Amino acid sequence: MSGAVLAELLETQGYVVLDGGLATELERRGADLADPLWSARQLVEGPDLIREVHQAYFTAGADIAVSASYQASIAGFAARGIGFQDAVQLMALSVELAKEARERYWHDPARRAEGRAWPLVAASIGPYGASLADGSEYRGNYGLSGQELADFHGSRLEAVMTARPDLLAIETIPSAEEAALVLELLAPWPEIRVWVSFTCRDAERISDGRPFADAISSVEHHPQVAAVGFNCVPPSLAEQLLAGAARVTTKPLVIYPNSGERWDAVRRRWVPAEGPFDFGAGARRWRERGACLIGGCCRTGPETIRTIRTSLKLHSDR
Repeated sequence: MSGAVLAELLETQGYVVLDGGLATELERRGADLADPLWSARQLVEGPDLIREVHQAYFTAGADIAVSASYQASIAGFAARGIGFQDAVQLMALSVELAKEARERYWHDPARRAEGRAWPLVAASIGPYGASLADGSEYRGNYGLSGQELADFHGSRLEAVMTARPDLLAIETIPSAEEAALVLELLAPWPEIRVWVSFTCRDAERISDGRPFADAISSVEHHPQVAAVGFNCVPPSLAEQLLAGAARVTTKPLVIYPNSGERWDAVRRRWVPAEGPFDFGAGARRWRERGACLIGGCCRTGPETIRTIRTSLKLHSDR
């Protein structure tokens, strides 16, 4: 898409509400994702549940659904014995399910009283490390050549673009080099707009150790980048990271933190946060500090998104 729809939505509302965690919500609803494919396993074994979760997020107040392609890849499906064409179809299916959920939400009679704008569908382009299911997406130390990384991302982009998403979410990226490589691969689709969101080790550095502000500066000038920011970080880091991004870019800022819990990739379990985070109050503060696209990541759910939507609407109506 040209990016006009996202820009119009931002101009009309002043903000855009993203969805929450997909894989963790699938698990909460009974899906077994103990698999290197993670949420993409459900594309093979139970796509109806993915559609159900997308619809729940739209109903809760999300303006954008992010597809179940974050951890999906042609190579990952091949390891499960799935052939190339079937893998391409599964990647495209991740986008189509979100579109189907949008249609169901939009034609629900209960929706018509809300006066909401037509929602968008973003295809998730996660980092290479996500396909390894070993936590390396939070480190960025892959040991791959540039060509190997380009081959991995290029095949994924070609697959999801066959389903014509509204935009791309280049998300949870641990290094500026990987983000730049994915942006270079967008040349065949100059009309598509993207957001780039990094994952960070602290309030000043992205996961590979580079200063967060430098990472934002390295991608924000790209003509297809519609927004920049961060995701899947503890919400306690949000304000400092927003301030760092605002100093180096005028692009809309995107933020979707996790619940504050931490994934232990070695023990494969969630480490609890110190206490529950108030996403309503947090969303208001983030908006005041310049965030325009606001949602949740791992271990957040539809109720989180409903809280964010209600809080931002009340704040904007004042």
